[in-house]
Amino acid sequence: MASTSEVWRMDRAARCGPAVVASAVWALTGCAGEQGAAPGDSGATTTTVAGVPGFQVDPTWPREMPDLWIMGSITGVFVDARDHVWVTHLDETLTPEEISAVQDPPIGSCCRPAPVVVEFDPDGNVVQGWGVPSDDISVFPRNPHGIFVDHEDFVWIGTYRHHRVQKFTRSGELVLTIGEYDVTEGSASTTHLGGPAGIWVDPTTNEVFVADGYRNRRVVVFDGETGAYLRHWGAYGEPPDDDILTRRGTPDAPPRQFSTVHGITGSTDGLIYVADRRGNRVQVFRQDGEFVEEVFLAPETLASGSSFVPVLSGDADQEWLYLADGTNHKVWILRRSDLEVVGEFGRGGRQLGQFLRPHGMGIDSDGNLYVGEASTGRRIQKFTVTDAPEQTP
Repeated sequence: MASTSEVWRMDRAARCGPAVVASAVWALTGCAGEQGAAPGDSGATTTTVAGVPGFQVDPTWPREMPDLWIMGSITGVFVDARDHVWVTHLDETLTPEEISAVQDPPIGSCCRPAPVVVEFDPDGNVVQGWGVPSDDISVFPRNPHGIFVDHEDFVWIGTYRHHRVQKFTRSGELVLTIGEYDVTEGSASTTHLGGPAGIWVDPTTNEVFVADGYRNRRVVVFDGETGAYLRHWGAYGEPPDDDILTRRGTPDAPPRQFSTVHGITGSTDGLIYVADRRGNRVQVFRQDGEFVEEVFLAPETLASGSSFVPVLSGDADQEWLYLADGTNHKVWILRRSDLEVVGEFGRGGRQLGQFLRPHGMGIDSDGNLYVGEASTGRRIQKFTVTDAPEQTP
């Protein structure tokens, strides 16, 4: 892997040519190649691009959880209209030593696995938790991955290993299931899912957009009320083909199929942003699946790839696109209008403000980001948005 992070941008028309960011050196912030100093690698953004948000970790958030709860690998984070933060995690990733109080016999006094769905209030206090392994398999969101609270206050959760998307009330009552437990039929199926990893619900149409990408290679859309299949598409808006071997993407030779469709979000102006994790890219579509453009981020990244979860800023124009990168352990900041990288924050590590595999991310009404870590990170941190730094001459 190169010692600096190259960030490439291209669209179908290749109108600007590849733009490169070597994040340890200089940034190219537009087609003409204006220079800006590179972001730093600490817990807060340092950039000389005027107007770009900065972020500072809040060490007081969240508060201590009740009943000796502890979370495993965090797989989903979402902030709802009340600025409540919803988190899903994998309780099966906790070791016996981490949950010693529930061993038989107990091997220590702490701790206990939290329910797989936990809701926090804006101050970081636990409001509730639900979903425990003793629940009926038809109800329990086993292996949750991705969470979204829609405009009607329903909670949507993907279960990536068991091929379902489930719709719950806020209190955890199951309302609707799309797909069938442990049954999958490939990317052409209109009734079954592969590995649903991310969800976004359009508040105007009540359509449910699913990043169906751990086993399948597509975005698939359902009716939010009935669960009826509506449409699906693969990379570049073309039909997905499960028989084609996927490979790493580069701007010079972009793969025609998705690699791991991992995260998804939609904008108020009708665009869908899809994170192709091991493809090291974000592709942008219209809601009918028409391809618009793509951006590659650190395309030399191996392992799990660089493109995990996209989140849009909450201002009227949704000016910024934030992207969690679980292999390079950072959050990228892109200007949405042209998909140029203008900043980043975070670095690998276990200290405050650092990350080990940022895997879930949400944003509140004030523009603060909440980042959940999988792997051995197993925590969620709040990053408060700060005034953008002054531009350096």
